Amino acid sequence: MSTATRETRHVGNSRHAEGMVAKAIESQTARLPSDTFLWAALGSIGLSFTLQSMGKSQASNFVAHWAPTFLLLGVYNKIVKLSGSDSED
Repeated sequence: MSTATRETRHVGNSRHAEGMVAKAIESQTARLPSDTFLWAALGSIGLSFTLQSMGKSQASNFVAHWAPTFLLLGVYNKIVKLSGSDSED
């Protein structure tokens, strides 16, 4: 890929290049407060519990799988805020 579409950063002793898509995602996710993802995970757990108590176990199981995804997105968001393109601009 050409140098016009990549930003090169030094991470430790190695070089790391971010593509345009990664940089765009980082700039958008860095705008969100970190606790947004925690509340989304807790909300999905609550919704899953509600669905389970209503007897909709398949829907409950589907929604329950959202919680780890939201938590992982929260970790990604925190990493971007601490060491992503957000810290160098």
